[in-house]
Formats: sequence, C-alpha cells, structure tokens
Amino acid sequence: MIRTVCSLAAGLSEERENVSETTSSQTLTDLSSQAESRETPQAHPGGTLHKTSHGAGMIEGIPGLQPIYEDYARCVHCGLCLNHCPTYRLWHLEADSPRGRIFQMIRVKDGEAPVNAAFVEHIDKCLDCRACETACPSGVEYGKLVEFARARIATEYKRPFLSRAARNFAYRWLLPKPERIAFFARLLRLYQKSGLQALARGTGVLKMMGLEEREALLPRIDDAFFFRRMGKTFPAIGETRARIALLGGCVAQVMFAELNEATIRVLTANGCEVTVPRQQVCCGALMAHAGDREAARAVARRNLRAFGGDEFEAVVTNAAGCGSTLKEYSHLFSPGEPEYEAATKFESRVRDVTEFLNTLGLVAPLKEFAKRVTYQDSCHLLHGQKVREAPRRLLKAVPGIEFVELPYSELCCGSAGVYNVTETEASMELLAEKMKYAAGTNAEVIVTTNPGCLLQMRAGADLHKTGQRVLHIMELLDRLTGASAQDT
Repeated sequence: MIRTVCSLAAGLSEERENVSETTSSQTLTDLSSQAESRETPQAHPGGTLHKTSHGAGMIEGIPGLQPIYEDYARCVHCGLCLNHCPTYRLWHLEADSPRGRIFQMIRVKDGEAPVNAAFVEHIDKCLDCRACETACPSGVEYGKLVEFARARIATEYKRPFLSRAARNFAYRWLLPKPERIAFFARLLRLYQKSGLQALARGTGVLKMMGLEEREALLPRIDDAFFFRRMGKTFPAIGETRARIALLGGCVAQVMFAELNEATIRVLTANGCEVTVPRQQVCCGALMAHAGDREAARAVARRNLRAFGGDEFEAVVTNAAGCGSTLKEYSHLFSPGEPEYEAATKFESRVRDVTEFLNTLGLVAPLKEFAKRVTYQDSCHLLHGQKVREAPRRLLKAVPGIEFVELPYSELCCGSAGVYNVTETEASMELLAEKMKYAAGTNAEVIVTTNPGCLLQMRAGADLHKTGQRVLHIMELLDRLTGASAQDT
C-alpha cells in the first residue's frame, strides 16, 4: 500500500531539476584538503551523537538528535567504506559514497553550500543501509547523519507538489492510522482479486504509466488482517519461560498477517507468553528514514504508551527495519523532553525475534529439514542492530539442514524501505547482483529476517528464475516446529 503511494509519487514526480555533476566530480584530494583545513576536534566518547548544542550550528525546527561537527569529523576519508556502499559500487561516484555524502553534509552545515537539488539527489539516492557503519574503523554513525540530512531537507527544501502530497499522505495521514491502512488494503485486495490487476498487467497500461516494475513488487493482500489479534494474549505452551509484547507493524498487519501468526506460534511453542498490545501503531521507521521527524515522534509517543510498564520482559519484532528504529527511539527526543527517559528505557527491552530466541534458547523439537539453505542479512539487523550470529545459529540448529553462506550477504538487496519504488532502476540493479550470488549458492531456500527483504528477494527469484523459495526465518521455524497446526 505504502509502495503503491510512493510508486505514484516516483512515477509522476520525475520532474526533478537537472542536477549538476559538480559534486559528483569531487575528488578525494578535495575532501581531504577541506577536512584538514579545519581544526580537527577530539571525537566524543561512547560513539553516540550529540543531542544538545555545544555552541553554534544547531538547526531550529528539527527536534531530537542533532549531530555536531565532531560527529562528521570522525570520518577520516580512508575509503574502507567504498566497497561496502551499494550506490558507490553501482556508479563509482564520490558524491554517492558515504564519505562524499558526509562532505556534502559538512558544507551544508557550515553554510558553504545550500540545500539544493544536487544535495537532495545525492542524499535521496542513499539506501540508508548503514553497511558503511560496519566497515568504518572510526565508528562514524552514518545512519544518524543521513537521517538528519533528510530532516534538514524536509524543513529547508521544497519538493515537487506530487512528492510532497504523497509523503504527507503516507507518513502523516495513512500509516499512523490502523483503520485507514485497513480501508486501503481492502481496496487493493479488490484490485487484486476482481481481475483489475490482471487487466492492468495484460493491457500494458502499467508500463505506459511507468509503474510496471513497481506494481510487480506489490504483495498479495491478506484475506484476514492481523488487526484482529490486537489486545490478545497467547499463552505459552508448557512452562512459561518469558512474557513478551509483540510489535504487529503497520503494513505488515495487512500484508504479513500470517508471518505474525507464525511468529506467535514459534514463540509460544518455546515457552513465551505473547501479548499484542492494542494501542500500538506504526513504529515510525519510514517516517524517520524519510526525514519526517514530527511524524516519527508522534507514533513513537503512542508506542511508548502502548508498550509501557514492566510486565513484559521484552518487546519483540520480526521486522529488522522496525527493530532498528525502536532501538533508537531516544534519538527522536532531546534529553530535556519527558519522552526521552521513557524512550531510553524502552530501547533496552527491544529485541529482534531471532536475537530473543537465540538468547532464550529453542526448546520446541524441530523436524528434519534436509535442504540446502542460505541466508541474506537484513541491513537494519546486521548494520543497524549489529545482530549477525543469532539468525545463523537458529538455522544451524535445524536437524538435517545444509547451511551455506551467501557471498556478499551483508550488501543490501535493494529494498531499503520504499527505495525500490522511489529509485527503482538502482534497486533492480542491486537485486540482479544479489540474485546472481544467491543462484550461485545452489541453495533451495533463501532465508531472511525482514518483510521488505522478503518481498524483494521473492521478486528477484521470480524475475531471475532462480527456482528458489524465499522464507522469513519465522516461517521456516514455524513449519518445522509443527506449531502451525495450532489455532492462534
């Protein structure tokens, strides 16, 4: 649904201004000389970005975390990030590398360059996959820098009308309201089941509108939405080992209801009492990544209330992108705001479902699965949450499984939230490369841990005819525990 909205905006607002290649031709020498001309400050300890002003340079109208010069200056232009950056690997342009984008952010921060079309294009083309953070020896928190740059763009740059309208519709009107999500999901389900989708695809009208590739990524809308589970508690099977709260998501409620059901079955089979808090809403990840901080803060406040209290040992999610944002809720608020302390406490309880189960330990017997399986890292699990081994350990615990590593699994598949509908060409190039390596593993099954990656990789398996099944790790474990027969 959100993809459909963004598809419209992307397809109709490609009226971007012609962007100068001046920044693209910026050389490493330019970057280094610019940085060396400044007094290089001591990087602040702890590796966290400043949230309060240490002098001038704070931007009015952007609440929450604001980086200061030390945060940018931690980038020493070593270039170790380049081969890990999907857009640099595609285009080999310095301005579309992490250090090149940071250089542009510094120039804007210092008033040496405006927030213009060139700056916006290079920041928009970033997937915010954060692979550069994993590669960086200096601990640059690039994800926070690029999200602040997007927040600055949101306040200082006027996008085309259709783009602004689509963003406001999606981030402020649709996603925060479950009832509106359900309403539009029903319309999309009618489109899919009435024959309209087949007609649109068969007549070529989607191709004429420039929406063919984007519409192909639209998943099937569920017959039964997960909203019906809101407010319910599911008892543990056997001894209660943990009491947890589950994030149901926003679009996941209507497109991945069965994945949420499978997650509940796996958790209860392993001794967890699972509650789905009624008042929860969208986590705010898409808003935060797009630079709409006020929209992200609004849903964060609601979730802090919904998941508040100490009755749950953990807040668990099966969506890596959601989990990464939930673990960084405090970045949306300043230390002086009342939500900051609550957000900090909340973050400490958030766990990806693989992270949680790996720590808790699987006790439900698993059926044998004598197949060759590979694993695609979800960027916001690996690079955002720094969780690598947990999903692999769960997979290797399956009897009979032949696990093989996917080459370059740490590189983004091209989904990146709504990137595959706003930057479709680049997304499809990244996906083609990903599927080449996936096919080379000769794995029968590709496993991942994020709904967006799941959609992208399934589309890739179809487009590139690899013949591979793509499953979320909870879907696989659900089938192997035998818990799927249980009525949840």
